[in-house]
Amino acid sequence: MSRAPVRTRIAPSPTGFLHLGTARTALYSWAYARHHGGKFILRIEDTDVARSTQESVDQIIASMHWLGLDADEGPVFQMQRLQRYRAVAERMVADGTAYRCYCTPEELDQMREAQRARGEKTRYDGRWRPEPGKTLPPVPEGIAPVIRLRNPPHGEVTWNDLVKGPITISNREIDDLIIMRTDGVPTYNFAVVVDDFDMRISHVFRGDEHVNNTPWQINIFNAIGAPLPVFAHVPIILGDDGQKLSKRRGAVSVTAYEEAGYLPEAMLNYLARLGWSHGDEELFSRAQLVEWFDGEHLSKSPAQWDAAKLNWVNAHYIKQSGDDALAGLVATQLQRRGIEARGDERLARLCALFKDRCSTTVELADWVSMYFGDVAPGADDVAAHVTPAVGPALASLADRLRTVEWNKAAIAAAVKETLAEHKVKMPQLAPAVRVLVCGRVQTPSIDTVLELFERDVVTARLQRPV
Repeated sequence: MSRAPVRTRIAPSPTGFLHLGTARTALYSWAYARHHGGKFILRIEDTDVARSTQESVDQIIASMHWLGLDADEGPVFQMQRLQRYRAVAERMVADGTAYRCYCTPEELDQMREAQRARGEKTRYDGRWRPEPGKTLPPVPEGIAPVIRLRNPPHGEVTWNDLVKGPITISNREIDDLIIMRTDGVPTYNFAVVVDDFDMRISHVFRGDEHVNNTPWQINIFNAIGAPLPVFAHVPIILGDDGQKLSKRRGAVSVTAYEEAGYLPEAMLNYLARLGWSHGDEELFSRAQLVEWFDGEHLSKSPAQWDAAKLNWVNAHYIKQSGDDALAGLVATQLQRRGIEARGDERLARLCALFKDRCSTTVELADWVSMYFGDVAPGADDVAAHVTPAVGPALASLADRLRTVEWNKAAIAAAVKETLAEHKVKMPQLAPAVRVLVCGRVQTPSIDTVLELFERDVVTARLQRPV
């Protein structure tokens, strides 16, 4: 373990939205830094100029902010550091740890085709690699060179992964990768190392698809005389189909979950448990996560995304949320439906009434929406509950509700009087009232539900033609 001050980072590529796997890695990096009193840095790896967009940058930053993973430093953009990468690459050439290669794309294709024909692993054959006593080809005119790492030809690369334990890969398995393209833009593995060195990154949390990149990166760290960070390669997240969640397969953006009515506290809690545990704890606060996340107990096995489990976690946090806070979230959900309810004094009370029945704020908005727009009772519900036998009682109840004080006690008394007058039972009258006024058969107690409607809305719906 490194004794340097803890500095972690998340380094997404702005070629699409921040998906769940990267969000989980960001969460682990953030929590580890906070646990150790360190710093968390946001870096935007935007060297894929053709595919990087400002929209993606904005979405990444918004997602991080929503999750509460605000960085201590950054965002730092790689394209603003090109001169630094070029300077390091040139120094490596001068030191003999890198060299210029003038192979054309056509030559590289021919090289690989010949290797495949011989049944060999495709790799750069080192034709421009300087060696003692070796005569290099003449430098061709008009060909811009790349710069390649002069990878050690022998020995092994070994590191003690924080998740996977000791990992060893032979240098014979890796070749002289390109570190600088012909246009002066660095490749991923080179830019990552220079950035991590310059930013004094002590611990690198990332997906285990990067395990194969690590030997090259370690050799680049060694080539530039930089200390190695501690690597922690976390397993992938599998979707419902058992395949890896990714930008191209099944992954949904973090902001889509916000729009779908999930709370950031719930997403943070759920993502943390996808690959990490603290005993049997399933529900915990942000502060508890920071207290417990010491880099231990990270799973070596892939995590399975479970939408039902996420809904259970989110329902817990909705129940724990303050009604005023929920009112603001529900107002936003209603606004997306063209309903303006922000500022309505009933909204917090409505959230208090229905939140125990909901797993998302979208579901909560479904309940609340009947107070701000008309409802359409289902034909089957009407046929089953709004029967001729209960019709006279509904008319009497509407008459009584026109004149009573508009509060729960008075509404309950009006219902009771109506039941006595028409000699019907509550299981006959209440479902009919619910269907006509609320558009559904099941609700909390009828007096509590009706109290929060406007009087005229209730009496009009009770007498609607069916």
